[in-house]
Amino acid sequence: MEKRELGTVVAEFIPSMEKKNPRNSEGAFIKLENDNILFVYSRFKGEGCEDWGISDICAVISSDGGRSFGKERTVLTCEEENAVNIMSLSLLDMENGDIGLFYLVRHTYTMMQMYMRRSQDGGETWSDRVLCTPQEDFFVVNNDRVVRLESGRILIPAAAHRTGRLGETKENFMDYCSEVVFFYSDDDGYTWQAAEGKCCMPSMKNCTSGLQEPGVIELNPGILWGFARTDLGRQYEMYSLDNGNTWTAAQPSRFTSPNSPLSMKRDHTGAIWAVWNPIPEYNGREKKTDIFTGGRTPYVIAVSRDNGETFTREVAFETQEDHGYCYCAIYFLEDAMLLAYNAGGPEDRSCLARTRIRRIGWDELSNAFE
Repeated sequence: MEKRELGTVVAEFIPSMEKKNPRNSEGAFIKLENDNILFVYSRFKGEGCEDWGISDICAVISSDGGRSFGKERTVLTCEEENAVNIMSLSLLDMENGDIGLFYLVRHTYTMMQMYMRRSQDGGETWSDRVLCTPQEDFFVVNNDRVVRLESGRILIPAAAHRTGRLGETKENFMDYCSEVVFFYSDDDGYTWQAAEGKCCMPSMKNCTSGLQEPGVIELNPGILWGFARTDLGRQYEMYSLDNGNTWTAAQPSRFTSPNSPLSMKRDHTGAIWAVWNPIPEYNGREKKTDIFTGGRTPYVIAVSRDNGETFTREVAFETQEDHGYCYCAIYFLEDAMLLAYNAGGPEDRSCLARTRIRRIGWDELSNAFE
């Protein structure tokens, strides 16, 4: 694994307890009709920075090709959604020219669902929301995970956690161990249904995570490659041959990692880019830090130019041992790649509290992987 400075940090959303903004978390990009770039993310408010903390959806715009981003504005508030929390955002170009905004709404401790809204004016105003996960359950969908397939189908990979109340005490219960389910729309997001197939760990004896925070990339029309994090030191993978309706059994992939997410996306040339936290040395790797990092350092990038058959060596572009890097949004421009990810350290009180945007030119990327 090679360490290398890649690109330039063009924006950081730094938490501030003085401003009652304890966390600025993961988001997603999209290009507008005027070639401006819209970035949306979760801005927490109040005291708590946990996933159930109060948060709004905020947006910033770049008018110079991702070299800088302007002043933030609030898109949706937690109160407007009548929610405990709203976060984990994806953006998608809709077939009629709208922008689709997908986001999780935590209704209660035991119920979380994904919704979408549409914008016809570049994200200035948004339509009424549509429920994308038509079941009352606790679904986790990472940021920048909603995909459109060659067929036009929109697919949402979700981790489903069992929830309920415990015995006579009626205390809230959520199973940390999850399975992967899929939701899809064949009419450009107006109606949604659950796919027939789902994915579970083959054996749970030594695994308490199950399959968490799944993602999907299309290898060929209708042939999908799914992946999910585990606590077994490796990402697990599964495949679908029918547009995500049914799936093969999950199995270990080539990607080592702690229980942190892998992000993958295909660029305009067909190359597949992967960003994740590898585990080069497992024993003793977790360093003592003032905050939880979950082993989410270093942060590396690699590329496959043969449709996922092989990947290049990893290049580590974030390496601070007392920081954590995760939940990456990947976006491709004509002359650069944009990465937005959590990059918190001790000064932020959490590895999830700070969001960083990095711009890397294609020439620099090409030189890094010669």
